[in-house]
Amino acid sequence: MSRERVEDVLFRAGYWLLFAVIMLPILVVFVTSFQQGEYLTFPPSEYSLRWYGEFFASEEWLSAVVDSAVIGIGASVLATVLGVTGSLAVQRSDSVLTRVLPPIILLPLLLPPVVIGLTLLIYVNRIGFTSAYLNIVVAHTLWATPLVFFVMQSVFARFDWDLRDAGMDLGARPSRVFYHVVLPNVRSGVIISAVIAFIVSLQEFIMALFLKSYYVKTVPVLAWTSLESSLTPMVSVVSAFLVLASIAGVLIAAAVMNMDWLAKQL
Repeated sequence: MSRERVEDVLFRAGYWLLFAVIMLPILVVFVTSFQQGEYLTFPPSEYSLRWYGEFFASEEWLSAVVDSAVIGIGASVLATVLGVTGSLAVQRSDSVLTRVLPPIILLPLLLPPVVIGLTLLIYVNRIGFTSAYLNIVVAHTLWATPLVFFVMQSVFARFDWDLRDAGMDLGARPSRVFYHVVLPNVRSGVIISAVIAFIVSLQEFIMALFLKSYYVKTVPVLAWTSLESSLTPMVSVVSAFLVLASIAGVLIAAAVMNMDWLAKQL
């Protein structure tokens, strides 16, 4: 066996080993979600759909799902708009601000979530914001916007700006040029950025814990409060739904980005 062949086999073995290590906790979550007993154990002694039935019968959990979806969509839309416009401004400007802005945008990712959550809690109480939805959306936007910004920086770096300049030379307004020329060419990046922002919001826990209210709780926050009383398989059921929601978001994004290919296949 040649040296190149050995290196290729070792690389593939290491790749699949790393993949198995990453996927093992997720597998444990899905297996324990089908447990029959009252307490979380692995491997389960009996299997059933009991806890899935209790999840769908619980108004508290379903309300948390709705809250997480509303907050995730709001944070995704806001972070995508801010990230895309900010990245576009940096790409098309030659001012000193373009060198200062990226490190500033990165700051929320460098701060611990507990610091951001506590600071926002003090701030919103001082100015009188009482909407838990809005408060959590703002907090999650602070975390998601830098991710969107840097994804779009990479996307815009590969865009042919001569196309935009041609549109401007033909007399179109900047907004019209962006919608008809720029956006179709960077659509994949925008969709991926929006999905990333939604998943970040869906999974975030610490800031949502600080900014929640009695009536507004995200799924991770409710899972944490339920863990304070007992460790039941309901936590695995909720975790499984969060994983499936993230996978569904990625698949939907992939389908939207390849809509032309799907149309040809159908």
